[in-house]
Amino acid sequence: MSGSSDENVGTTAVREGYGFDERALADWMRGHVPGYVGPLQVEQFRGGQSNPTYKLVTPGRAYVLRRKPPGLLLKGAHAVEREAKVLTGLERAGFPVAHVHALCTDDAVIGTWFYVMDMVEGRIFWDATVPGVPAGEREAIFDAMNAAMASLHMVDYAAVGLADYGKPGNYFARQIARWSRQYLDDTEAGRDPHMDLLLEWLPANIPAGDDATAITHGDFRIDNMIFHPTEPRVLAVLDWELSTLGHPGADFAYNAMMYRMPPHIVAGLGGADIAALGIPGEEEYVAAYCRRTGRKSLPGYDFYVAFNFFRLAAIFHGIKGRVLRGTASSAQAHERVRVLPELMELAWHQARQAGAR
Repeated sequence: MSGSSDENVGTTAVREGYGFDERALADWMRGHVPGYVGPLQVEQFRGGQSNPTYKLVTPGRAYVLRRKPPGLLLKGAHAVEREAKVLTGLERAGFPVAHVHALCTDDAVIGTWFYVMDMVEGRIFWDATVPGVPAGEREAIFDAMNAAMASLHMVDYAAVGLADYGKPGNYFARQIARWSRQYLDDTEAGRDPHMDLLLEWLPANIPAGDDATAITHGDFRIDNMIFHPTEPRVLAVLDWELSTLGHPGADFAYNAMMYRMPPHIVAGLGGADIAALGIPGEEEYVAAYCRRTGRKSLPGYDFYVAFNFFRLAAIFHGIKGRVLRGTASSAQAHERVRVLPELMELAWHQARQAGAR
């Protein structure tokens, strides 16, 4: 989950503990990246992604390297090979992603598995209100984001080699159980009455017969996209570490919950005058997605939004536990803890909009 613009923009010298043998990488690139010509200069992106990300600069062009973090890792975590696989499959489908040149599963090269992809140049909008562009273009930017999400969910995942990318079906039951367990197990972070209500209400109210499956991104927000430098067009969708086979409605609602999200919790449009900004309204945005995916409507939409607020609250609750145990100390972590009670109350409010009493 990305932070604010200041801490994510640009590159810096490779941070202590994240360096590797750059000569070994250059040798590997000569053998695996078509057209590679050195010399190679390595910089590290400031962004706080869980998989360290580097800019590889050569005289002719730049590349991006994503690697597993150094050190002991949880089984299945930081799976850069999954990212490389989904990017390769989606490129085959014509979806806007950076081209992956090669994946390296030999720890001997730089100490961890990694992959190298193209560096895509363009604009990243860190603020959901998209400041600094004319109102007319703002509407087109939102429409391009909506179109990208719809086209992702229309990809035939089996045809592009992603049939085994996750478990199809029963998505909500599995996810609600997972996040409920995480919430209940973290006793140090405590309990919240709104969260306890959600734990009961959500599994009992999963929309019946609602078992669609698609490739889902898992963190589809405007700041995870690179837009064309001058046109309202998505050149690449970034940060696929939470992607899987999941429920397209849940994935779309995560993107659309920006309409109900106060900006001080995570980048959202809550309280913004979206009409004056030229941003389409929530109903219009949902209708555009339905039109593009061949649906008449999204009857489970309010449930999907409530589920996403609950999921985000469970993630923030986990951060609170880590802060209390002294394993998360950043200013951003403390800010997440500060807004947690409000987020949990908001999550229950969304459930009430979906019919909870």
